[in-house]
Amino acid sequence: MIQPALFLVGLAVGSFLNVLIHRLPIGESIVFPGSRCPACAASIRLRDNLPVISWIRLGGRCRDCRARIPVRYPLVEALTGGIFAWAPEGGDPALVVSRLLLLSLLLALAVTDWERMVLPDALTLPGAALGLLLSGPRADLDFVTSAAGALLGATLLFVLRALWLRFRGVEAVGLGDVKLLLLIGAFLGPAPALGAVALAAALGVLVAGPLLLLGRIRRDTPLPFGTLLALGAGAVFVVSTGG
Repeated sequence: MIQPALFLVGLAVGSFLNVLIHRLPIGESIVFPGSRCPACAASIRLRDNLPVISWIRLGGRCRDCRARIPVRYPLVEALTGGIFAWAPEGGDPALVVSRLLLLSLLLALAVTDWERMVLPDALTLPGAALGLLLSGPRADLDFVTSAAGALLGATLLFVLRALWLRFRGVEAVGLGDVKLLLLIGAFLGPAPALGAVALAAALGVLVAGPLLLLGRIRRDTPLPFGTLLALGAGAVFVVSTGG
């Protein structure tokens, strides 16, 4: 059942996620300066900073310079609103908090990797620590299982990366993907984390296969595997926690 108050809170959190998505990859502070247009740097007025509504009212353009505002902004806000509206459905309080944190982090990381091929340490490493901390009070997980999931996932991907680099001379995945799997394993545990990797690999084949056949990409074209990992982890987490 959708909870309107939590949906509104989620919209506001989604607006902050957009700040993280835009600023973290380019090394900008997420606190100062305030919200501004990326094109002309004009400060965004309060009435133009309402999640989703302002984007629609402005026609997806900056009020000052009329530069286009990517549709990503309202989409992230709306998706985060949905996450917050759904999260309290069933489960203990620690699991609810885990849902809010993990799915919000995965959304931000998926978009960041898709847009810039970057997975900021400022999201993955603190996220992994929070996953470990929340595992204690969760009814469906314990600290040992959480730590095992984090270590297994990160080690598996790190070994794969090292072997691919050794025998093929290229990076199959980046270190950011390894740290992302550290986070995923901490929230999911060993078996679901491996399921997330398998689902991400399957999604990669489904996406890259047709593009290769059509000549749109080459075999050495880098893909945002972190985006696929985030999608796989989100799906596995929702299913495994009764969503």
